[in-house]
Amino acid sequence: MSKLSVENQFLDFSDYGRPVAQWIANALKNTRATPVQVSVAFVISGLSAIACMLTHHYWAAGIFLIVKSILDAADGELARVKKTPSYTGRYLDSNADIILNALLLITICYISNGSWLCTLLAFIGIQLQGTLYNYYYLILRHSSAGGDTTSRIFETDAPIAMKGESQKTVDVLFAMYNFFYGYFDKIINKMDETAIKVRRLPNWFMSLISLYGLGFQLLIMSIMLALDLADYIIPFFIFYSFLLVVFIGIRRLFIA
Repeated sequence: MSKLSVENQFLDFSDYGRPVAQWIANALKNTRATPVQVSVAFVISGLSAIACMLTHHYWAAGIFLIVKSILDAADGELARVKKTPSYTGRYLDSNADIILNALLLITICYISNGSWLCTLLAFIGIQLQGTLYNYYYLILRHSSAGGDTTSRIFETDAPIAMKGESQKTVDVLFAMYNFFYGYFDKIINKMDETAIKVRRLPNWFMSLISLYGLGFQLLIMSIMLALDLADYIIPFFIFYSFLLVVFIGIRRLFIA
């Protein structure tokens, strides 16, 4: 089940795991498995990747990162096929992602004897990259007839809990989300405030922006680990962040 209407679907380079994620969701549709349990599974996969890096099993680490990316898509797919969307799942997913991103970069810094300052810069860069992708993606989803609107473009206050979930849990997870992502959201919104007024973001542009999606970021890390290029992962993501101004410039100059 797509998050977008048919006419707004685009080639998403960060979403390569979607077919497998859909297969997993359909396989679990009539079981007791919940989207939150799948989210826990992707956390375990991410931690397994870290354990493999610490023991210098870089190929295995790369595989676990790909599995993490697939399961990261599968939890949302399962929520949609079971028709059980929730803010608990939405914020748990995002909070787990940013914590795992930090742990991954810390581990890469450790195994490569890198600079902690550069690691911090890479972390900020990765989060800004992902936030830009999500910002444009959410604008497209909310302007798409029949699009999934569980995620909001502007997360200013805790939403009202959906049926079957606790308001207290939603409030706590939202507070964590706002702490982790609030500044990144504000920076990206400030860099391209007028994007919200765009009638439609073209498919070619969204495909370009998907190079900043978390799935594609993890794919890059996986390939570099498999090629024994761990020393270059942190510098790569620092310089990769300079495309932010390129992508935003393209949007502002050519897409109104």
